[in-house]
Amino acid sequence: MPTSASYLRRILAASLLFACLATFPIRAEEPPKFIQKDGRYAFLVDGKPFLMLGGQIHNSSAWPSELPQVFQSMADLHANTLEAPVYWEQFEPTQGHFDFTNVDALVNGAREHHLRLIILWFGTWKNGQMHYAPEWIKTDTKRYPRMIRNDGVPTDVLSANSRNNLEADKTAFVTLMRHLKEIDSEAHTVITVQVENESGGIGTIRDYSPEANAEFAKPVPADFLAITHKQPGTASGGTWLQVFPGDADEIFQMYHQAKYINEIAAAGRAEFNIPLYANVWVDYPPAELPERRLDQPGVGYPSGGPVQKYVGYWRALAPSLDLIGPDIYSDDPGFVTDLMRIYSRPDNALWIPEIGRSDNYAKYLFLALGHGALGFSPFGVDQTGWNITGDEAPKADAANFALLGPMSREIAQWNFEGKLKTSVEEHGQAEQEIDFGPWQASINYGFPQNDGRHAPGNRDAHGTALIAQLGPDEFIVTGIDCSVSFHLPGKLAGQRMQILSAEQGYYENGTWHKLRLWNGDETDRGLQFHAKEPSVVRVHLGQF
Repeated sequence: MPTSASYLRRILAASLLFACLATFPIRAEEPPKFIQKDGRYAFLVDGKPFLMLGGQIHNSSAWPSELPQVFQSMADLHANTLEAPVYWEQFEPTQGHFDFTNVDALVNGAREHHLRLIILWFGTWKNGQMHYAPEWIKTDTKRYPRMIRNDGVPTDVLSANSRNNLEADKTAFVTLMRHLKEIDSEAHTVITVQVENESGGIGTIRDYSPEANAEFAKPVPADFLAITHKQPGTASGGTWLQVFPGDADEIFQMYHQAKYINEIAAAGRAEFNIPLYANVWVDYPPAELPERRLDQPGVGYPSGGPVQKYVGYWRALAPSLDLIGPDIYSDDPGFVTDLMRIYSRPDNALWIPEIGRSDNYAKYLFLALGHGALGFSPFGVDQTGWNITGDEAPKADAANFALLGPMSREIAQWNFEGKLKTSVEEHGQAEQEIDFGPWQASINYGFPQNDGRHAPGNRDAHGTALIAQLGPDEFIVTGIDCSVSFHLPGKLAGQRMQILSAEQGYYENGTWHKLRLWNGDETDRGLQFHAKEPSVVRVHLGQF
């Protein structure tokens, strides 16, 4: 049987296409949902754990005229999921009159191209502002008030303290969810909906309108006192300033914003009960965003959103959301690791709904999987001709998706069962260890790896490794520009242990298919995984 790189690539591509076709039924058995067991999460699609290998398109690409290049970009990315916005201004151009053209084009197009679809609702908030609100909202500031700065200047952000704003957004969102139920309740092309986008206020820490100031002067609501375990502190019940000195403005905004989004989400789920989530513009260190050097709410990030320090409050205040996912635009490994740790919580599954699409970010797919992530989606992956992320297609993300896509269902299952571990190369860490108890795995990055010498590492530290333990002595292994050697604790590879078999192969529709056996040079110095020769190996180990 031929074993050239081109042949293996054809095998991987064919198996990925077959898997997509085989697992995309005309009628789904059950709606998508998140489940939790033993502290781990799974996203069930068609009743089985699903790993979202997604691509989020540019903000202005969810129009029928743009969809041909969008779907070509998804194919080039080897994605199984498309993330695309629905714009309030297009969806409800005049009050009470709805246009389903874009929604229908997205759902039908995704279905035709055997993709799952995640809809991003651009309503009250998009990047901490109101740019996607309809014109009839924007021009009627008396009926649909904006956040007011403390100097009396209005901002281009709708106020979360306005009942009119909430009811208008809720009406549109409920209509969207009702329409999705009408066109997609059987196929479940749409697997989840994002409620708003990076909500919060840019330009002010909270609304200082007379109405909002009157609310701010009232006692903190009892439900929030219970969540925060705070005491009122005064006979009158305790105002926001009294209960939260120093952080009152931001916490006040956060409370009303989370309740606002939760009410919208609850109303939407009453129409069509599929998973809903929120994304967040996180709080970056000042050096990470030179254009926003002030680490202040309303300046460095939208005030009121579920940033790192408030994600727990949000989970309690917005129970109609299934989870909250961080948008990541830092390639600092320490910061990214902290984000994944913070948002991977007992009450919140890790989900990366948006991340930078350059090669610097691609390796964090493996880091996310190591933290139990259910999905990973680089932003701006379509080719628009105007591209804030560059005009070249995302090569490293595409390579990762092509490698992992054929076994994405297996990866999701292994992660849910606690069988999956990963390694990500960092500068100065070319040699790493993964602990599987009785077995250890040594990860060495870079080539050539000469006998008796330390691993050289990759110049840009892009290497990755993924290992799943299928049984006591059996593992699935793959990676990018690394070698993997198994050994017993405290011993070198080859001491009192041996590789009984090392099968290179691939998964197709849940079944392992062997291509060839590795041995000799392919096993004696570690299992070697090159980016130019993507491969997956099933290893059976033994002791003597």
